[in-house]
Amino acid sequence: MSLIPEFELGLWNAWILILSFLSMFIVFGALERLTGRKGSSRPMTPPLNEAEKKLDRIATLFFLVLAIYSFFLPLKLGTAWFYLGLLIHLFGWIFTIIAGATLMKTPLDRPATKGLYRISRNPVYFGTFLIFTGIGLACASWLFLLLIAVFIVLQDILIAPEERWCLEKYGDTYREYMNRTPKWIGSPKSEKKD
Repeated sequence: MSLIPEFELGLWNAWILILSFLSMFIVFGALERLTGRKGSSRPMTPPLNEAEKKLDRIATLFFLVLAIYSFFLPLKLGTAWFYLGLLIHLFGWIFTIIAGATLMKTPLDRPATKGLYRISRNPVYFGTFLIFTGIGLACASWLFLLLIAVFIVLQDILIAPEERWCLEKYGDTYREYMNRTPKWIGSPKSEKKD
């Protein structure tokens, strides 16, 4: 990784992998149709207070910066960085699709607690983290990795409204799930009492 990031428009740049991430929404839409879950009552964005709305706008801005930067960030084809990044990117993709499929198979009146949701309350976010980290490594860009770190921290903060929504919707069932399942893979369990 060089100290000064490369900046050149090209066909074999990170935008290809960003496009694969965005295509995941198409995959989730197809899964939703296959499972008959059209119009799911699980919101894409839970109700947010004013501070959370500002944070959400900042996170969206960071995502847009990452997406725009990806058009100017060449992949390091044929290098160990590229292959390691591609492997992590693909693993993140698979992880996210499995977590999304589990979420869609879960009845709407219950929280998702099976499959990858047994080891983390946020496997889709974890998969997204792997996807973007893989892109940063495939490009050997410390700047992209730094932007991803900020984006992930913002996403971590924005998980609180989702969990608040789940507590309101699922009550004690979700509280018990929070007590036995860590927020992130490898992190301690939350032991939330509220």
